[in-house]
Amino acid sequence: MPAPLPQSVLFCCDHNAVRSPMAEGMMKKYYGTEVYVQSAGVKSEMEVDGFSVAVCDEIGVPLSHHRARSFDQMQEWGDDLSQFDLIVALSPASQRKVLDLTRYHHLDVEYWPVMDPTGLGTRREEKLEAYRQARDQIRDRMISRFGPPSVP
Repeated sequence: MPAPLPQSVLFCCDHNAVRSPMAEGMMKKYYGTEVYVQSAGVKSEMEVDGFSVAVCDEIGVPLSHHRARSFDQMQEWGDDLSQFDLIVALSPASQRKVLDLTRYHHLDVEYWPVMDPTGLGTRREEKLEAYRQARDQIRDRMISRFGPPSVP
């Protein structure tokens, strides 16, 4: 049985370039303005990954304007992790970072183990298939957790 939608969700991964932007984009598309959604990475020295953009375009989720940001940048810009009702870590490194940053806050942190597609495949179609698998893992977990999308 899906849990009620939180008011705000932060998705995080290693670089905020692959998995967490996909999750942010899908959450915004599927649940619209019902939930405030952001994403961040342990680091942010990378731009959004082109394969992530491509596989999300396939399902009508635009990512080309996403700008990667790190937890440190969030703090510099005045964003406080305690403002989120739920933080979803999509990688082991982001889970460790979130648990460290939130040890004095009472908020829900969940770990959704999603494969990192960045090193998989050698040809373009193989790489796209790996990114589709990661996208679909996130989508399936999201729908399982929050229920059917309000916007298909």
